[in-house]
Amino acid sequence: MLSILVCAALGAQRARRSGDPAEHAIVHGGRTRSYLVHDFSGDAKAPLVIVLHGGGGNADNAVAMTGFDRIAQRERFIAVYPNGTAGREGGRLLTWNAGHCCAAAMDGRVDDVGFIAAIVDRLVAQRQADPSRVYVTGMSNGGMMAHRLGRDIPAKLAAIAPVVGAVFGDEPPAPAPMPAFVVVGAEDHTVPGSGGPLGLRLLLGRASAADRNVAPAIDQASYWVKANGCREPKRRETRASTVVEWTDCSSGAPVVFHTVAGNGHAWPGGQPGRTGADRPSAAFDASDAMWTFFKAQRRR
Repeated sequence: MLSILVCAALGAQRARRSGDPAEHAIVHGGRTRSYLVHDFSGDAKAPLVIVLHGGGGNADNAVAMTGFDRIAQRERFIAVYPNGTAGREGGRLLTWNAGHCCAAAMDGRVDDVGFIAAIVDRLVAQRQADPSRVYVTGMSNGGMMAHRLGRDIPAKLAAIAPVVGAVFGDEPPAPAPMPAFVVVGAEDHTVPGSGGPLGLRLLLGRASAADRNVAPAIDQASYWVKANGCREPKRRETRASTVVEWTDCSSGAPVVFHTVAGNGHAWPGGQPGRTGADRPSAAFDASDAMWTFFKAQRRR
C-alpha cells in the first residue's frame, strides 16, 4: 500500500553524521506511523538494523532496553526503532500485528508488514542503507513480528533475530530461506517455553478473543530449519546459554537457537522493559551476539 512521507527528519543531516536520534512520520494504511532513526553511518553505505519493541512498549523503550545504539556506534550502522499501534489515540501501550498477537494492532488488522517495508524502502533510497544488509530483531510481540516479516518480505531482509518471541504453529511455509538467530529465556513464563497460553494480561492488561496459544519455543527454530533446508544440528553448552546451531543448510541460511539460563521474559544483557518486569540475564548480551550473526549474513 502506498506510503506517503508527511514529516521530514528533524535535523536529518546532523543526525546522520552524529547518531543523534531523528524522528520521522509516515502515513501508511490511513494511519500516521512514526519511527526513530539513530544513524551512526557517516557518509558510507551501511547496514540497517530494525529493532521492534515488545507489546506495551514503544520506540524509546526499545532504545533503552536493548542497548543497540552502543553497537551501532561501534560498528557504524543505522539503528531504527519503529512505534507500533496504540489502542486509543495518544496511548503508549503499543503493539504489532503478528498474526495472532497482539491487542489493538491485531484486532484492527494493522498493516505492520507494509509499514516496516516502507521504512526499509525509504532508508535504502534516501539514507544510504545497504539493501543487502537489512536486519530485523524484536522483543516478545516484536519477536513474533520479526518472524512474520521474515516470511512476508524476505526479498528485503538479510536475517532476523526474534528475542523471547514465538510462532503459533499454523504459519504458512516460508516462501524463501531466511537466516534466523532465535533467543529465548529458560525462565520465561509470559511466553512459555513449552507452549500454551500467552501471559498477555501481565503484558498488556488484557487479552483478546483472537489470541492463540503459542507453539513450543523450539518450533521457532524448526520453522526456519525446514525453510532453509538444514540438516543435523550441533549442540553446545556455554556459561550463559544452551546453543543449538544448524549450519549445514542447502540454502546457505543458518539457524541458531539460544536458551539463556536464568532469563525470564526479558532482553538478555539489556534493561528491564518496565517497572516490575523480569530482570534480564547479565551473562549473555543478546544484542552483541545477534550483531555477530547479522554481519555474517547478506541478502543474495
